[in-house]
Amino acid sequence: MSLSEAKKIFDGLFVLEVANNHWGSVERGLKIIEVYQRVVRFNSVRSAIKLQLRDVDSFIHEDYRDREDIRYIKKTLDTRMSFDDYATLVRAIRQNGCIAMATPFDEKSVDDCVALGIPILKVASSDINDWPLLEKIASTRLPVSVSTGGSSEKDVDDIVSFFTRRQIPLAVNHCVSLYPSEDYDLELNQIDYLSDKYPDVVIGLSTHEYHDWSSSIMMAYAKGARTFERHVDIEMDGIPVSPYCSLPHQIDEWFKSWSKAKEMCGAPGTQKRNPKREEIKYLDALVRGVYAARDLPKGYVFEKDELNEAISMRIPLLKGQISCRELMSGERINRDIKAGDPIMIDDVDTPYAERDELKQLIYERGI
Repeated sequence: MSLSEAKKIFDGLFVLEVANNHWGSVERGLKIIEVYQRVVRFNSVRSAIKLQLRDVDSFIHEDYRDREDIRYIKKTLDTRMSFDDYATLVRAIRQNGCIAMATPFDEKSVDDCVALGIPILKVASSDINDWPLLEKIASTRLPVSVSTGGSSEKDVDDIVSFFTRRQIPLAVNHCVSLYPSEDYDLELNQIDYLSDKYPDVVIGLSTHEYHDWSSSIMMAYAKGARTFERHVDIEMDGIPVSPYCSLPHQIDEWFKSWSKAKEMCGAPGTQKRNPKREEIKYLDALVRGVYAARDLPKGYVFEKDELNEAISMRIPLLKGQISCRELMSGERINRDIKAGDPIMIDDVDTPYAERDELKQLIYERGI
């Protein structure tokens, strides 16, 4: 797997995590998809709507299925869906122009993801070192996104090595698994750490803060994160929305903040940017032009020791005039120039006059 291949999949990909917010209802799930595809379309972004799959019968031990005091078990049972239900949601995601994505939490669910035709899989932070599950996921050869919440350095090293050795496209998301996360919990400098340590992997941000939908994505993009994930929900049927979940208007703000960050960051940080013509024109107006300080006869040669007596450098710079940038010791004047007159590019025997493209730039700049 090359980095360019992984970038094609994950660069600029927004993952909208539905999780269990369908509450086992296909109708509610379809409504979430309908609402968020509108936000996605309006902002012209590339987005995956992500489901979570668990094979409840094998995932929960039968002796504990009636334990309502264990929140994770109760919610898993309360929100269970059949394979056909998931197929309905996956079909709706595709029909609405988004990418279907899923987090399988057990081996049977990996098989279900493949049967559903889901093209990208997610490894939850809790499963970053669940090696039987990771082996099963890797066997699909599908691109994988991994979140690093609560992980050790070795955990991340191992999972990056595991998928890259198998040439499976990989994104590693910095994640703090606190639901919700306070702003001071975000540790966005970890994006720098991940980018430096794993230069051949796409780095992203999976986040659960709830005060702000602009700051973290703008900073994360500037630091190099290129794929982003948030939990999403809608207000429907009086079901309370968890504080770590985003609503449609907040995701709209999130998308717009990414677009603004992308605009402000500009060209990739791996290469020198090309200045815009407006910027060059503005700076040209501040450059000093070369004027004759005294009468200069044809054939006069600029000598470094005599420059201050022969010429003066002042604003404004005129069109076709040489500036302090082009002034070189040893150049020869090819006509008589009076004191106070500008020295033009055609007045000097200079390498700049021999190249038409450079000469044209000098004619176009200045006033």
